[in-house]
Amino acid sequence: MKLKLRNKDGRIAGDIEVRDDVFGAPMNEALVHQVMVGQLANARQGTAGSKSRSDVSGGGRKPFSQKGTGRARQGTTRAPHMRGGGSAFGPAPRSYRHKTPKRMKRSSVLAVLSEKVRDGRVTVLEDMSLENGKTREMVRALDALKAEAPVLLVADGADAGVLRAARNIPRLSMLPAALLNTVDLLNHRDVVMTVEAVRRSEQIWGGPLKRGRRAAVKEEAD
Repeated sequence: MKLKLRNKDGRIAGDIEVRDDVFGAPMNEALVHQVMVGQLANARQGTAGSKSRSDVSGGGRKPFSQKGTGRARQGTTRAPHMRGGGSAFGPAPRSYRHKTPKRMKRSSVLAVLSEKVRDGRVTVLEDMSLENGKTREMVRALDALKAEAPVLLVADGADAGVLRAARNIPRLSMLPAALLNTVDLLNHRDVVMTVEAVRRSEQIWGGPLKRGRRAAVKEEAD
């Protein structure tokens, strides 16, 4: 398949041939949802905790006599219903780790990226260079491309001046092609990619999945 190639002024500069298995993959909403939930779960620290009645200090004696006061009997001042008592069902430190197979992560990234291509939300830049490396030049280029915020800039091959100019723009995130993931693709409306980022994405995400060291050794042997 082919994608339109644009310059910094937003004009069409030609076409670029891309791989169908990377930019034309079918959408699988159930798979994308499962991978997204797993990625968000892995981002949780799981350090929230509260003290139970055995963790709070005090409470070693009865607050008042068992009988004769006319009040309900109490055994400790650190019971959950007492002021200063422990929490009955509070949070405890735990792991939210969710193991997602690599094949699912890969398929999810391709599905979301391809869906953005079908929606016209992926722009491929012919050249990613700025004359003076100023932020206003980068803003002007994004306006010419009609990129709607939030924007994800995949600027592999761009010089340091471009990255420095883009980091001050609100609602603009930058990622290399190697770190593309489901959540970042879903959280950004438009994706702007350089030609080198497109080729890098095809190199990483295209073709069959190669697993671990054994696959690499076998490939070298062949």
